[in-house]
Amino acid sequence: MPSRLAKFATALLLVAAAVPAVQAQDFPNRPIRMVIAFPPGGPTDFVGRLVADKVKDILGQSVIVENKTGANGALGADAVAKSPPDGYTLFLTTVGAVAITPNMRNDLPYDVLRDFAAVTLVVRNTTLVVVRADHPANSMKDLATMAKAKPGELAFASTGVGSTTHLALELIQTAAGVKFVHVPYRGAAPALTDLLGGQVQAFSGDVPVLIPQITAGKVKAIGAASGQRSPRLPDVPTLAEQGYADTSSDNWYGLLAPAKTPPAVIAKLNDAFTKAINDPAVKQKLIDSGAVPVADTPAQFGKFLKEELERWGKVVREKGIKEPS
Repeated sequence: MPSRLAKFATALLLVAAAVPAVQAQDFPNRPIRMVIAFPPGGPTDFVGRLVADKVKDILGQSVIVENKTGANGALGADAVAKSPPDGYTLFLTTVGAVAITPNMRNDLPYDVLRDFAAVTLVVRNTTLVVVRADHPANSMKDLATMAKAKPGELAFASTGVGSTTHLALELIQTAAGVKFVHVPYRGAAPALTDLLGGQVQAFSGDVPVLIPQITAGKVKAIGAASGQRSPRLPDVPTLAEQGYADTSSDNWYGLLAPAKTPPAVIAKLNDAFTKAINDPAVKQKLIDSGAVPVADTPAQFGKFLKEELERWGKVVREKGIKEPS
């Protein structure tokens, strides 16, 4: 009898082990849901829908975008983290919800490294420092010189406390040895309005957000807070090129799945999204929008995500940044 039970138990284990492989072979056999924690029409939504439309052609199943906003991306992240780990629910996230907010809050209902599986990094968005077109500063050095002449007087806008644009400002102040007046806004639109109106002297934001104002000649970029120049604005030097090291603060979008999603399913998703991102037409549209297409392996993105958590955690702690109550 014990021998029969042992054989039966072994058979059950073999069947259980084979289930994920069978699921992967059949995947996908129904539409996939992609959660985006931002409203329709914004840069993240644009990238998600553009890539999702191409993935549909590759996988033969629709990728339905669901905009689930709130709590700086935490609501969307939590919804995906609690979804079945079958590859049919994905999270297109920015750096905020998974690398910055977790370092500012200890009450999140999810743990990034425990509750998610990396699929691929999708794009990087270069962070620019801009001033009004008629502003006398033509470089970050010019602006830093003005700030040193009037310490604590020049107003510098961001898209909110704890945003990548705010953290970019913190890195800039440290590197340049200057102090601006940080003016946090609820998003880029009101910040740009006040920049154009002269209420603030500078603003840092993503290339996709700023391109319309730059091309219209309303604002000028005086530096890129990035490790490399933006392909969309190759004449704008990085802050590092201007003598300000350790100021890279690119925003990025990455694709995550719930933890315990079968590796074979993750591999299929990675293959499909990588092909979509690298499709010549899709790639050009991403570049035209101001984004920098990436597409890497799950292992590479997982390593990068961990590094970003640690890097921004250090900045948040050193600068004493707390989420507004």
